[in-house]
Amino acid sequence: MIDYAAAGRLLDAMAVARVAHDGDGWVDLFSEDIVVQQDPFEPPLAGRNALRADLLGAAEMEEQVEFTWERHWVVPPTILAPWRMSYIHRQRRVHVSLAGFATLEIAEGGRIARARWWCVRREAPGTG
Repeated sequence: MIDYAAAGRLLDAMAVARVAHDGDGWVDLFSEDIVVQQDPFEPPLAGRNALRADLLGAAEMEEQVEFTWERHWVVPPTILAPWRMSYIHRQRRVHVSLAGFATLEIAEGGRIARARWWCVRREAPGTG
């Protein structure tokens, strides 16, 4: 069973791996049969290889990444958390801001078995 403190540590590890585009650190947080729904109108990502490829694609277009979990709640086996993220798009040189909410279902062993992300995205001219 996941508790509040363990959820906080998992979320911190997710933020560090996501900002650093650390593929190994990122996929190690998820179970082998992970399913991630990033958009309710698109097919989900399934498996660690899909997650690694998605992060690699993000690394190619993002720089100056910031990611913050605003707070979290735990309703075992699920973590509920609002988040914010921003980055500069490398090719288009625009500042991208995202704000959203995540539900993370935790499997035995403490890894994420299913994740759902919702967000709102805004773009503004970049600074550099």
